[in-house]
Amino acid sequence: MQHGRDTIGFIGLGLMGHGMAKNIVEKGYALTVCARKPSAALDDLLSRGAKQVDTPMAVAQQASVVFLCVTGSPDVEAIVRGPMGLAKGLRPGSVVVDCSTSDPTSTVALAAELTAMDVTLVDAPLSRTPKEAWEGTLDTMVGADAPTLERIRPILSTWAARIVHVGGPGDGHRLKLINNFVAMGYAALYSEALTLAQAVGIGPQRVDAVLRNGRMDCGFYQTFMDYTLNGNREAHKFTLKNAFKDMRYLESMADAAGISNSLGNAVKNSFAMALANGGAEAYVPMLPEYVARLSGVDLTPAPKPKDSP
Repeated sequence: MQHGRDTIGFIGLGLMGHGMAKNIVEKGYALTVCARKPSAALDDLLSRGAKQVDTPMAVAQQASVVFLCVTGSPDVEAIVRGPMGLAKGLRPGSVVVDCSTSDPTSTVALAAELTAMDVTLVDAPLSRTPKEAWEGTLDTMVGADAPTLERIRPILSTWAARIVHVGGPGDGHRLKLINNFVAMGYAALYSEALTLAQAVGIGPQRVDAVLRNGRMDCGFYQTFMDYTLNGNREAHKFTLKNAFKDMRYLESMADAAGISNSLGNAVKNSFAMALANGGAEAYVPMLPEYVARLSGVDLTPAPKPKDSP
C-alpha cells in the first residue's frame, strides 16, 4: 500500500543506492528511478513496483523528494544542472536529498541555486556498507533545517536505522568527510601495521589475536580484517578509487579552512599509491596488499582449504 504525500525519485542504483531504493518502494512509497544503463538492480526495482523514466528532469516531474546516491560532486552537478537535469523539472516545494559523499563547497552552491527555485537541498551522506543498505540499517548524517528533516524523516527511516541531524546544508557533507578521514585513516594505519608485522615474522593472525576484543577493536576493524584473514572480498564493498576521491575532498576542505592536514595527506597518498598500482576497483580492505607490495611483502590472503565452506 502506498502512503505519504511525498512521491519519491531515486538516481544512482549502485552498491548503496539499490538497497536504499529497494527499501523505499518496499515500505510503501511511490518510486520513480532513472538509470544510465540496464542492470540487475534496475530490473529488481521495477519488479518491486518502481517506475522507470529516462532523464533526471522526468524524475523531478514525477517526484516531490528526489534522492541522489552517486559517486561525487561532478555527477551531482551534472544531474542537477544538465540539459535534461533535475532543475528543468523540479516543482516549488520539492526536496533534493544528496546521499553521495560530495564536496561541501559544491553542496552549498547547489543549495543556493535550488533555494532560488523554492527547492530545498538536503545533504544526507551515508555510513556503513551495502549490506546495511539492503537491510535498511544505514547511518546517515543530515544537513537540513529542522522542518525539512521532519518532513523527510519517515522516508529516511525506510533505509536508515540511525539519523543524526548535524546542522544546515553542507554540514552533512563536511562531517562525512571527517568521518571518512577517520575510517580511511584506520585503513592506512592497519595496512602499514600489517605490512610491518608480516615483515618481522609475526603475521596478521597474531596481530588480530591481540587487537580483536581489546581496546583497539571496532566495527570497522572487524570488516577491514575479514579480507586479510579470511579472503572475504565482500567484507566492505567501498572502492579504493572512491576512498581516494573522499580524501581529496577532505584536503580541499582543509585548505579552504586554512588548516594543516598532514595526516590527511598521508592517508590520501596511501590510496593514491594503490590506484597508481592498479587498485582503483579494489575494495578498501584490500589496501594492505598494495601497501605491502611496495616493500616487497606479500599480504595476499591464504587460500581456504578445499573442504572449507
